[in-house]
Amino acid sequence: EVQLVESGGGLVQAGGSLRVSCAASGSPFDEYAIGWFRQAPGKEREYVSCISNRGGTIYYTDSVKGRFTISSDNAKSTVYLQMNSLKPEDTAVYYCAISGLGCSGISGFAYWGQGTQVTVSS
Repeated sequence: EVQLVESGGGLVQAGGSLRVSCAASGSPFDEYAIGWFRQAPGKEREYVSCISNRGGTIYYTDSVKGRFTISSDNAKSTVYLQMNSLKPEDTAVYYCAISGLGCSGISGFAYWGQGTQVTVSS
């Protein structure tokens, strides 16, 4: 059974940085894509970033380009999302998910973590 566990969320002031982690188990980690999504209160879930080690693909939504960096440590089966220059509008619950269809197909993200809260104060 695939399990994903996020960690690293917290409270930070605007302009600060946080790194969230997604540890995976129960899957051949380097054959899948790992995506990060976020959902703020009253808003739809947003696809933020993705890394596919097999295809060498990295994706960022426009609002985080230049501020967020996704990386993967295959030895630890962990994906990181380094978030710099954080803004209040980045406040959300951040979820990681795993897909066997690469980064382009959102519908392929079949397994999800429980989420970690990121709060950016102004």
